[in-house]
Amino acid sequence: MPGISLGETFPNFEAESSIGPLKIHEYFGEGWGLLCSHPADYTPVCTTELGYLAKIIPELTKRNVKVLGLSCNDIDSHHGWIKDIQAANALEGAFPYPIIADPKRDLAVKLGMLDPVEKDAAGIPLTARAVFIVGPDKKLKLSILYPATTGRNFDEILRVIDSLQLTAYKKVATPANWKQGGNCMVIPSVKPEEHATLFPKGVTVQEVPSGKGYLRFTPQPDLS
Repeated sequence: MPGISLGETFPNFEAESSIGPLKIHEYFGEGWGLLCSHPADYTPVCTTELGYLAKIIPELTKRNVKVLGLSCNDIDSHHGWIKDIQAANALEGAFPYPIIADPKRDLAVKLGMLDPVEKDAAGIPLTARAVFIVGPDKKLKLSILYPATTGRNFDEILRVIDSLQLTAYKKVATPANWKQGGNCMVIPSVKPEEHATLFPKGVTVQEVPSGKGYLRFTPQPDLS
């Protein structure tokens, strides 16, 4: 099945969008990129998702993340739908990110985004709700695939971006339900003698029956 795996270079495809032609690597630039696909224009769940995503653009901008939407309709349809999205979500001004047109589902197939269960009126599989996060090195850092019937939790996507950006530069991992500012875990490759240098805020080792000191916690490191 077509698709892309974590760690692979994200395809530098060219596409038509609601703001004109774009090339994805150039659009994302030197920062991080977030691509969210949607089953179709003028659909209820997608309208709530795109509206909420527009509202959190300031949070994504603070994280140096540029956003792209994708839906399997043409540009004229996108322009009309954007007006509905803005009205339904009380958005004012210019829409803050482009929506790619993929009417032939070329990108949906290439990136493995089709939902095998949900189909349109013509019996063609809908595009699933895919999330792709691309790093500054243009490699895929995270992908999530939701069925067409389930809307995304964008607060979780912000949380994941925080984790990805932190762990890209510090030798930590983030535990279950971690949030910005919470304790992190020292990754297994770090030796105990490196604790003081790498983690000046200290390291706490949780004791377990096995006696293995692998549960090492440290306050969240500063990225600055």
